Amino acid sequence: MPENIISLSDFQEIIQINTAVLIYFSHEQCNVCKVLKPKIYNMLSENFPKIKMYYSDTVLYPEIAAQNSIFTVPTIIIYLDSKEFVRKSRNIGIEELKSELERPYDLLFS
Repeated sequence: MPENIISLSDFQEIIQINTAVLIYFSHEQCNVCKVLKPKIYNMLSENFPKIKMYYSDTVLYPEIAAQNSIFTVPTIIIYLDSKEFVRKSRNIGIEELKSELERPYDLLFS
């Protein structure tokens, strides 16, 4: 499962040192998030193994959420080469996300 981000400095370092990162913003009270997180993790593992997934709890670490303008959960942000590439909130479709990532992933890692 994804590693936890526990500080803003961790967040910034993760974005800088990884070529491709998905950050999953949520909290323990979100039931939709609990179901969606493993599905996204599995989709990445099977189709995009070079994208690293991290988790940030918006209740425990509100400064990370605030710095990234996270107003609702679940929210995912995908960074490619340290730049925000995709941001999705609330209703996140796995197949839609997969199709959005295929071409940029192939270009970046092929």
